[in-house]
Amino acid sequence: MDKAGDKQQSGSKQHTNDDSQTKDFAEVEKTHSHDTDTDVDSTSISTTTSEASSHQIERQRSSRPGSQPLSRAVSESEIRDGFQNQRDPELGPELTEKIDTTAPNPDDPNLVTWTGPDDPENPKNWTFGKKWAAVFTVSLFTLISPISSSLVAPALGSIADELHITQDFEKNLTLSIFILAYAIGPLVWGPLSELYGRVIVLQLVNLIYLFFNLGCGLARTKEQLIVFRFLAGLGGSAPLAIGGGLLSDLFNAENRGKALSIYSLAPLLGPAIGPIAGAFIAQNTTWRWAFYATTIADAVIQGAGVFFLKETYGPILLLWKKKRLIKETGNTALHTPYDDPDRTVGKMLRTALERPFRMITTQVIVQALAVYMLYVYGLIYIVLTSFPTLWSSPKPEGYGEPLGIGGLNYISLGLGFFVGAQSCAPLQDRIYVSLKRRYGGIGRPEYRVPMMIPGAVLMPVGLIVYGWTAEYKTHWIFPNIGAFLFATATIISFQCLQTYLVDSYTRYAASAVSAGTVFRSLAGFGFPLFAPSLYGRLGYGWGNTLLALLGVVLGFPGPYLLWRYGEKLRKRSPFAAGG
Repeated sequence: MDKAGDKQQSGSKQHTNDDSQTKDFAEVEKTHSHDTDTDVDSTSISTTTSEASSHQIERQRSSRPGSQPLSRAVSESEIRDGFQNQRDPELGPELTEKIDTTAPNPDDPNLVTWTGPDDPENPKNWTFGKKWAAVFTVSLFTLISPISSSLVAPALGSIADELHITQDFEKNLTLSIFILAYAIGPLVWGPLSELYGRVIVLQLVNLIYLFFNLGCGLARTKEQLIVFRFLAGLGGSAPLAIGGGLLSDLFNAENRGKALSIYSLAPLLGPAIGPIAGAFIAQNTTWRWAFYATTIADAVIQGAGVFFLKETYGPILLLWKKKRLIKETGNTALHTPYDDPDRTVGKMLRTALERPFRMITTQVIVQALAVYMLYVYGLIYIVLTSFPTLWSSPKPEGYGEPLGIGGLNYISLGLGFFVGAQSCAPLQDRIYVSLKRRYGGIGRPEYRVPMMIPGAVLMPVGLIVYGWTAEYKTHWIFPNIGAFLFATATIISFQCLQTYLVDSYTRYAASAVSAGTVFRSLAGFGFPLFAPSLYGRLGYGWGNTLLALLGVVLGFPGPYLLWRYGEKLRKRSPFAAGG
């Protein structure tokens, strides 16, 4: 009897120890809410396990790389995609509560989140085809609008003649007013996508672009054309504001570079494609077909979006999931990690719309990257607007090429954008993974910096080659070689800057990209307005040399400063990933 009692008591103690170990493990799992190395069913945590299960849990616990005490584990619990999220106290729940790839919280059965690291409802776990269908579709949205921005460049003379535009400033304004709207629209569309979802905002706002772009083709006065161009640009800016956030929803940091390379290629490739088509349109038919053609193409893309573009924003998907579960179960106590009963729709909307302005005025990282993006994007539009004069003007001012043939020189820009994007994308991801492995397995946005160096070096080289060969009217291939080098450098720099922003502000990626878009769009609007004066006074040679020197001042110190001080600046931000 005594032996039996001792055995029963021993079993009870063992059972109690198992429970203690299980509860202890549950606490550790709770603190490791973003660690996806271990996949544990929530039911095995909340129920009493057998001795074998307890030993298995202990082995899993001890097998964690760099297994450390609980206090250290708590500090690591905030890491998602390798970044340490910090809190913006005015913008809802702590970022550490954004549970993207964890099992449900066993201490809160009413919490609605992803069911585990392989939850198919989580956009990061979507199938390859579904993800890339979304990438290509949003990239098409991002391509068609910039095509419209430059498609009319070769037809400015025809537009001026028909609508009685006599001043060069007004002529260039009809081209660049579209880009001015890019500086305003993203400040609204990006935050709205973080309130109501990416897809609904993108699809509805794109209709604004479609209708007013059609209105440009129907315009009868210069005032109508300028106003309609501005409103079309306002609608066309939505993909630029939302696309970066959408890709952040779909991909982890290690795989984000390839997707962003395709997406960020579109706003640069578009302005190069547009004039090629626009030149032949202007030469063979009326300039109005430049707007009709893009309207038809946009309608096709809008239809493709209905079928291939699905909602990706985590908080919205979890909200829909909560509503579905409430309807199915009748449990009104269900909630998501993002619910805040004290916030009204008006307050949420106001806070979201203020966020890009707060970022652009308070975030040194956003300001620094935005200034460099301003320089890069402005240069692109200076070169774009200089091409028609260089290639189609009579000799000796230009090369004297017919309008359609002159438009073919834009191929050098498009080819440079394509080569730069396709070379930067795989290298950027490989460097990121390599540096992450070298520095302890924690990813940081600064791992995007090394690829900025070739972009910073090639850009001034391309400008100087383009400028001086154009100045002396050498064989047409040499200015195109310079333009090719310049375009290659700009897309590399642009991709690295864009990816760095998305990596730094993962949850608020749309707002961060919107804030950065403001500066670059102002440059795209303003730089072409003074380009004729610049080249008129200094010529192509010294004019481009001045721009190249500005690139040396901005571009050469940039990678070093980001690598050296980027992490410190991010740690001071309530929005950013501190690393």
